[in-house]
Amino acid sequence: MAQIIKLSAFFCFWLLIMNDNFVHTDSVSIVTIISLIVYLVLSINVGRARAKYKVAPPATTGNPDFERYYRVQQNTVEQIILFLPSLWLFAMLVSPLWASIIGAFWPIGRIVYALGYYKKPELRFAGFGLTVLPSVILLIGSLIGVIIRLVNN
Repeated sequence: MAQIIKLSAFFCFWLLIMNDNFVHTDSVSIVTIISLIVYLVLSINVGRARAKYKVAPPATTGNPDFERYYRVQQNTVEQIILFLPSLWLFAMLVSPLWASIIGAFWPIGRIVYALGYYKKPELRFAGFGLTVLPSVILLIGSLIGVIIRLVNN
């Protein structure tokens, strides 16, 4: 957990001091790629859990330990649908740099969520908060950004 926090702090610091030649949407692309890699790993974890707990497809129930892996992956699908459009809308309408900084917390939140949920469902709440809060900030910020543009035009 401490390593994840250190890595995220380094990433945010790097975004703030990046070279002027670095296109800010590149940082949004990096956040997007990292988020998709996290989703891919969580999907692979479901396959591994199927083998470990002997839950044959297409079954999605049967072993409570397997069901936790499955729920993490399914919840990530539900969350990524809100997150990615909000990330890119915020980047276009408000600031790509701030979209990257705020968005960097989403994959971290998904990792914290997964690790907590795998151990015990009650431990998922911190990760859930780290996932939902950036998505809501990006969505509301995008809405405000588009309203400001409409009013100014």
